[in-house]
Amino acid sequence: MSPEEKAFLDVISSITWETSGTGQVGQYATLKVPAGYRYTGGAGTIKLMEAYGNLTNGSELGYIAPDDLSWFAVFEFDECGYVKDDEKGSLDATKIMKEMRENQKEANKRMKEMGLPTLEIVGWHTEPFYNSATNNLEWAVRLKSEASTSETINYRTKLLGRRGVMDVVLVCSEDQLATVVPAYQQVLTGYAYNSDQSYAAFTKGDRIAEYGLTGLIVGGGLLAAAKSGLLGKLIKPIIAGVVIIGAFIKRLFSRKSEV
Repeated sequence: MSPEEKAFLDVISSITWETSGTGQVGQYATLKVPAGYRYTGGAGTIKLMEAYGNLTNGSELGYIAPDDLSWFAVFEFDECGYVKDDEKGSLDATKIMKEMRENQKEANKRMKEMGLPTLEIVGWHTEPFYNSATNNLEWAVRLKSEASTSETINYRTKLLGRRGVMDVVLVCSEDQLATVVPAYQQVLTGYAYNSDQSYAAFTKGDRIAEYGLTGLIVGGGLLAAAKSGLLGKLIKPIIAGVVIIGAFIKRLFSRKSEV
């Protein structure tokens, strides 16, 4: 075992994991932990992101993965206010993609300043769709880094709440998507806002977000990440290195007895 692998396994062992019951997602929500999964809150999530080589801003709230960590999802809350869903029947995927590509041009300038490879938004993997029963907005884009000839997928879910939106980033390799996305979506059925934080708890006088569903998608691109200080975290390696992470973890956790 290499020193790098041992160091990573030491981090895993040092984290407090929930393997059953319910985990707290900050002060906003709870998440049921299914059998065969592990969950950690904010402190553990930050530790893991640093172990993966990601930049963090200290606002990560939760991390859930199957026991072998072959994929994972990270939770972070954006206190943007109550996002109205009156665009739910009129999401224009073509227009949104055009805006995202324009934003990407600006984001690439910031990426170059950070010494990171630029990214091209190739197109949709999954066009945006909104579930009004759960107030979930979901989409996935195909990305290509100048440092690689292969495409990667950035899969995003926005869980709308009373005072903002929980942003969930799914991290897995492209060849896992067909099996991982249904499992990931099933995990999210166990997510629940606290009663006073739910979308239905909106009260007149609460802060209203400055944008709607379209703005959530476009603003969820890399330009917004650059402005908020999350760009490095999203790109290195959650976007650009997702396949590398998948292979690294798969190699490590094929030896489960060592964890």
